[in-house]
Amino acid sequence: MGPVPSRGRWLRSGPRAGDWLAQGVGMGHGACPLQEAPAPIWPQGRGLAGSGSGSGARGSPGAGGSHCLRACPSAPDDRKLVFVQQGPLVLVSVSRTLQSEQQLRQELLYVYYQILSMLTQVSITRIFERKKNYDLRRLLAGSEKILDRLLNLVESDPGFLLGAVRCLPLSSSLRDALGTLLQKAITPNLVFSILVARSQLVTAVQERAVIEECRLEPTDLHLLLNLIGASSAFQAGEIWTPICLPRFNPDGYFYAYISYLDAECTVCLVLLSTDKESFYAVSDCKKRVEEAMRTQGSLQALSGGLPSPSYGVGQVGVPDLRHFLYKPLDIPENYRQLPQFTSPELEGPYCSEEEQHRLFDLYHYLHSRIHSTSRPLRLIYHVAEKETLLAWVTSKFELYTCFSPLVTKAGAINVLTKLLRWIKKEEDRLFIRYPPKYSTTPNPGKGAKGGRADGAENGFFAGL
Repeated sequence: MGPVPSRGRWLRSGPRAGDWLAQGVGMGHGACPLQEAPAPIWPQGRGLAGSGSGSGARGSPGAGGSHCLRACPSAPDDRKLVFVQQGPLVLVSVSRTLQSEQQLRQELLYVYYQILSMLTQVSITRIFERKKNYDLRRLLAGSEKILDRLLNLVESDPGFLLGAVRCLPLSSSLRDALGTLLQKAITPNLVFSILVARSQLVTAVQERAVIEECRLEPTDLHLLLNLIGASSAFQAGEIWTPICLPRFNPDGYFYAYISYLDAECTVCLVLLSTDKESFYAVSDCKKRVEEAMRTQGSLQALSGGLPSPSYGVGQVGVPDLRHFLYKPLDIPENYRQLPQFTSPELEGPYCSEEEQHRLFDLYHYLHSRIHSTSRPLRLIYHVAEKETLLAWVTSKFELYTCFSPLVTKAGAINVLTKLLRWIKKEEDRLFIRYPPKYSTTPNPGKGAKGGRADGAENGFFAGL
């Protein structure tokens, strides 16, 4: 039996899930059986020494709308088998990494939400109600790069683990000025204005009436940025496409205007409207934003003027500190802002892809211990083979730190005190503290929840 692919994923339906798992990931007779379902949807896999995982989604004719998590901890070679049912789809993960069952479940849900972002939940449900053996590949054709890139990000971007977005480190005066530009460039039915540079959030403005109901969730922004990064089509000019934000409203489409503002395609403006006929009005908003940014010099600052897209851990000025993840938790609810996090660039000894994966596996392990449903911990000091780590969660922050191997627990806690002082001093540069808002109409009404999905079962790919 051949080696198990390390981080492989499959969206598949076939005669018997048990047979598919036995043949596809080498589980043999230890596989947990699934119900019969229709034909392969999407495969993805790649190898990495020392670990193995795989996941898949299967159309299930008898599935209802319930959500369920099931696991087979008795799988051979310490592999975890986790599967989640979402409506007519069943998603499967096979893993022997340090990820917990809950983390694997979250990974599967990201795949499911990415599918919803292209098709909507109501469209998928309606399709399988009409034809229980429908081949979903017909609607997902062309999405392979999007799903593959998503799973690469899930394994390497801490934002997915923390449920937070990373902001581009920026002076508060420049960030506030850019937020003001977005506040002024509005049109009726414009709900979100999002400015991104180098795949990091610069600022986001949300319609004032919508913010009273709900906020833009990190999951939705992760899915949106993954979509943009996965396709070179967005670099060709102005794109107008339907997009579902599943955590905001899984059954409706927004209409996304996506345009890069610089020749290097590092600064991207995303405008989300509930009116599918408002392309020209929204395009005019982009022109006003771009013109103002060029006039004040902020476009040059974002596209090429900043020395680095992030910062080095050396700026903290603390010896033995190699890396950290910090997520503030003490945000007043009335601000309704996106959960955010910050971390420095990965430097030596974490320059290779293998070492980076190893570090993030350790972060996954600490996160699973901190957030354990049976025995959650608030402080963990962990001695690994090549480093020591300390995780700490309070009512004000969630923090994961990595040190050189000889740092003691007392020494690590002393470093944390200095690190927290530095973050406090830099918080206006590292985070969006007071998110701007605007009001496009006196009462945007129910349309703010996104347009209807009727007649748009594959409208996403038509928009590209």
